[in-house]
Amino acid sequence: MKKFKAKIHITLKPGVFDPQGKVILSALKTLGHKGAKGVRTGKYFEIELEAEDKSSAKQEVEQICHDLLANPVIEDYSHRVSEV
Repeated sequence: MKKFKAKIHITLKPGVFDPQGKVILSALKTLGHKGAKGVRTGKYFEIELEAEDKSSAKQEVEQICHDLLANPVIEDYSHRVSEV
């Protein structure tokens, strides 16, 4: 078995309301960052796993994202898997 690390980014799909992003944008403007025009929030995960090969690791990470980490109705996700 080889060791891998997956780096996973999860973001809201375009058009899905992001209340946390709106609050952050408001705070940025209050702090004087007038150039800020939009904020979208997301989640980031790093997962260490063991698998026979990189392809198997990617498949497992894809399943993890679909089963637990992301809500595919309102969120998109991407991941990068590398051997450690």
